[in-house]
Amino acid sequence: MPMKGRFPIRRTLEYLQKGEIVFKSSVKIMTVNYNTHGEPSEGARKFVFFKIPQVQYKNPWVQIMMFKNMTPSPFLRFYLDDGEQVLVDVEGKDYKEITQHVKKILGKSDKVLQAEALAKMEASNPANFGPKKYFLRECISEVEGQVPHPGRVPLPKEMTGKYRTKLAASSED
Repeated sequence: MPMKGRFPIRRTLEYLQKGEIVFKSSVKIMTVNYNTHGEPSEGARKFVFFKIPQVQYKNPWVQIMMFKNMTPSPFLRFYLDDGEQVLVDVEGKDYKEITQHVKKILGKSDKVLQAEALAKMEASNPANFGPKKYFLRECISEVEGQVPHPGRVPLPKEMTGKYRTKLAASSED
């Protein structure tokens, strides 16, 4: 992607992955109401410009809507899955303050994020086997380079016990 436009670093994968805000699973919709001009909305404008792409990348299940010039004071509204609404006033706040506040009230804690990352790493470990519901593979025979599962692909004659027994019996005679 060419590095053109206003602040093109916002569109890089590295920048998007550095986002701090990962919402709890109960957050379904986020609306941002701000004005394009005026001092009270400066923090909200910068939040939309710098942080919303990161929030969208980290929370693909959350619908995000921006409303410009529809309100005298800027605010964020979150709609939760149980029908509850959370209103956050951002008038006169810096975008970093807004980020920290939103992360504190509706974001997952660092401990939860670390636990999820650890669980994801454990689940994706190719050495783990078990039911497909929990693991990537059910059997060692699904790994490339291993002997195929005898229930799906017949084994070569030389590897079967009956053949070896018959071969041993015929060599004794």
